[in-house]
Amino acid sequence: MKTLEKDKVEAKPQLQTIVQKKPAIFDLIIIGGGPGGLTAALYAGRARLKTLLIERAIIGGMASTTFHIDNYPGFPDGISGSDLSIKMEEGIKKLDVQVMYGDVSKINQDRSIEINGQNIKAKAIIIATGTENKKLGVDGENALRGRGVSYCATCDGPFYRDKSIAVVGGGNSAVEEALYLTRFANKVTIIHRRDSLRSDKIITEKAMNNPKIFIMWNAVIEKIVGEKNVEKIYLKNIQTNEATQIPMDGVFIYIGSVANTKLVKDFLQLTESGYIVADKEMKTSVPGIFACGDVIDKSLRQVITAAGDGAIAAESARKFIEEQKEIV
Repeated sequence: MKTLEKDKVEAKPQLQTIVQKKPAIFDLIIIGGGPGGLTAALYAGRARLKTLLIERAIIGGMASTTFHIDNYPGFPDGISGSDLSIKMEEGIKKLDVQVMYGDVSKINQDRSIEINGQNIKAKAIIIATGTENKKLGVDGENALRGRGVSYCATCDGPFYRDKSIAVVGGGNSAVEEALYLTRFANKVTIIHRRDSLRSDKIITEKAMNNPKIFIMWNAVIEKIVGEKNVEKIYLKNIQTNEATQIPMDGVFIYIGSVANTKLVKDFLQLTESGYIVADKEMKTSVPGIFACGDVIDKSLRQVITAAGDGAIAAESARKFIEEQKEIV
């Protein structure tokens, strides 16, 4: 009987002290590690702000996947997107900027975020989430993504040596990537819905003079077909409505971008097309939240304009943080 009572005592649950971790607090959180976010981090680090830079994929963002950048000052012969991104990253490594990889699951108006199960708060936030490639929205596009359908020539171009490739689009990105793909493919067909390219004249001239590049004007893809991989595409001429089928090994799509604003669409002012509205100081509609780079509403989306935005956003964030200290 004594033994049973002893067992009962020992079986009683032991009280444990539960310690709740307080959320980490930074002066500045920068969401996005493209040229805009990296430049903002550089300026914030130099201002001695306690800064956290968050990137969900690779430092440099979409710029890092660009084969060749011809129009960035200081590089007369051009530079690859990956090399430029590495140089930008090296700049912030010399400063006390913390870098975290992961997907931010929530951004709050009180300037706190949730990522990887953590709650992190800041005195100011810079949104530099950039854009992602717009989809065609045709049959076969999603099913064959990664099996012939691609949005990144630098990533996937080497898999198409001596193949036939279609590039959809007529702007700088489409034509530049078409030129890059001629390094591998035996034929690159640019499919453009208009009767002239929208790319810069110097790039257009290079494409028009390249013997591997062919252009189908006034054409749109209606369907991408293949069993295991892309085998052919269905086209329609938008002027004559004539339908054609063309054997094809790969389709690279460059028809524009969509802003990555899903996390802020409920509380930040956006344009009808989904870009963040920011003033000349990169201030958004919510005090203490700034934005820069391709995610904001502006007329020119280039690496150099993103970098300029980032510098302004960091300086505006610094001023905001200092003003809050004065108020307190």
